[in-house]
Amino acid sequence: MRPRTILAAAAVVCAALAGGQALLPLATASAAAGLTAAVHPTAAARQAFHGRPQRPPATPPTGAVAPTTTPGTPPTSPAAPPPATAVVNPNCSLVVPPAPLTAAGLATPYQLVATSGAAGACHEADPNQSAFVEAAILNPATGGVSIYDPLVVDQGTQPAVPTVKPTLPARAVVGIWFGYQGDTLTLKTNHNRRGNLNLRFHAGDPCVNGSPGSPFTQFAYCNAPAFFSAANAAVRAGKLVVPPLGTGNDGRPCPTTRDFAVVDQDQSDNLPTQYLALANGQTAQFSTANAAQLAGSTTLFNASDNGLLDHLLDPALGCAPFMAPNISAGGAMSSALPLNELQAAADQAAPSALVPLNDPMTMIGTANSTAKANLYRVGVDQLPVGTGTGTDNGSGTTYCTNLGNIAPARLALDEPFTINVPSPDPAAATSLFGFLTQRLTASWTNLGCQTLTGNAAPVVADAGTTAAAPTTAPAVTPPTDAAAPVAPLVAPAPVTPAPATPAPVMPAPVTPAPAVPTPMPTTAATTP
Repeated sequence: MRPRTILAAAAVVCAALAGGQALLPLATASAAAGLTAAVHPTAAARQAFHGRPQRPPATPPTGAVAPTTTPGTPPTSPAAPPPATAVVNPNCSLVVPPAPLTAAGLATPYQLVATSGAAGACHEADPNQSAFVEAAILNPATGGVSIYDPLVVDQGTQPAVPTVKPTLPARAVVGIWFGYQGDTLTLKTNHNRRGNLNLRFHAGDPCVNGSPGSPFTQFAYCNAPAFFSAANAAVRAGKLVVPPLGTGNDGRPCPTTRDFAVVDQDQSDNLPTQYLALANGQTAQFSTANAAQLAGSTTLFNASDNGLLDHLLDPALGCAPFMAPNISAGGAMSSALPLNELQAAADQAAPSALVPLNDPMTMIGTANSTAKANLYRVGVDQLPVGTGTGTDNGSGTTYCTNLGNIAPARLALDEPFTINVPSPDPAAATSLFGFLTQRLTASWTNLGCQTLTGNAAPVVADAGTTAAAPTTAPAVTPPTDAAAPVAPLVAPAPVTPAPATPAPVMPAPVTPAPAVPTPMPTTAATTP
C-alpha cells in the first residue's frame, strides 16, 4: 500500500506555485473574456476533443412546472432555452454558492450565466451549454461514501423541485467535481471580494479551475485532493472497500477510466451526473420521485468519459461500476467520477493511462505545462508527472503509442456488444461502436499523435457493420515530451470486494436504497 497524505497534495500545489503556475483565482467574466482562441479553441473544436461534434440544441420537452422556492435562488421566473436557430455561446460560468462543501452549500443551486454577455445567454437546459456538478461525501469513521449531485439552474431562476438538503456526518470530507458540454466553463463567486474565489487547500472554498489565465476548459474541482487523501486512508484501514473490476462479456477485464481502450485526449473530465429539464428551462435533481412529478421532463447528461463508461460501455459489456448511495436521488445507488478513479487506481493493469502533457486541457496555448498537468492529475487521484513507482513522465509519445496499440483491438473485439447500443451523440454516430471509433480518431488528431509517433490514426476493424465516419478537429501542435519531476502523491493499492449492479443505458431512475454514512474525525479539510 502506498501512503497518500494531505502533505503530498500540498507538495504538488507548492511545486505548481514554485513553477509560476499558481492556483487560479476563479476568473471574473471580464478576465475570462480576454482569453484568446489560441489558448482555448472554439466550441466546435472543444466538442471534437471529446469525439462530440457541435450539435444543435435538442427540441425542448413539454410539461412545464410552476417554480418552487429553494434557499439561495432568487424568486424570479425561469427563462426558456434558446430556439434551435440561435447561435450558442460556448463559454459559460458557474456561480459557486457560499460554503460549497457544507450541507447548505451542496443544497444551494449553482447558477449558470454567460461568461461574456456579448456572446449570448447560457441555459442549463441547452445540451450544448449544460454544466454538471457532482459531490462525494466520505465518513472517515466508517469509510462510507455517499454521492450528492448539486443542481445547476439558469441565473435568476428557481429549481423545478426544491433540492434535497443532505445531512453530513461529523467531520465529513467532501469533494466536488465539474463537467461541461461547451467550450470553457469558468467558476466564480459573488461572496468574496471582486467576485473571485480564493483557491487554497484548507477548509473554505478550495476550488481549482486551472492555471492563471488558462482554465482546464470543461473540468474543475473543489477539495478533491483532501477527499482522495481521506478515501485512500479509509481503503488502507479496510473501512472503504473498492469492488473488483470483474470480467466483461468479451472475456477481458472490465474497463476503467485509465484503460487505453476507453480514454480520449482529455480523460476523466466529465461526470455521470444527470439532471431533469423542462421545456421552460427549469431543472431539477435526477431522482425517481422528481421524474414522476415532472411529467414530460427530459434527462441532461454529460456525454463522454465517466458517464460514457458508467452508463453505456459497462452495461454493454456486462460490467458494473463502483457505486454508492446518492442522497440527492433518494438513496439510489449511483456511480461517480471519484469512485471510478478509486477503482481505476486499485485495479487497472499496466499500462495505466495517466493524464499526459499533451492533453489539450493541461496545455497553456501550444506549450506543455507540468504544473497544470499536475493540478489536473491531483484532482482525479493520479500521481504527479514523473513521480512514484510505475508512473510515467507525462510523455505524449508514450500515451499515443499505448492508445494506438490498445484501443483499436479492444474496440473491434467489443463491436458485437456495442454496435446495437445507441450513441450518446447521434450527431457523431448512430451506435456506441461508431461513437467510440470516431472518438478515437478525433483524439489521435487532437493529441498530435501522428506527429509524435509518425503513424496515421489507427483503424478499427469492422466486423461487418459500417460505423459513422469520424470527425476531426484541427490538430493541436504538440510540444516536447520533457517534464520536470515534482513532489510525489501516491495512488492507492488494490483491494478486493463485491461488485455493484450498473444502471442501464442512460439509466432510468432506480428504486432508492438508503444508506448514508455515519460520523468520525479527520484532519483533512473538514466541513461543519
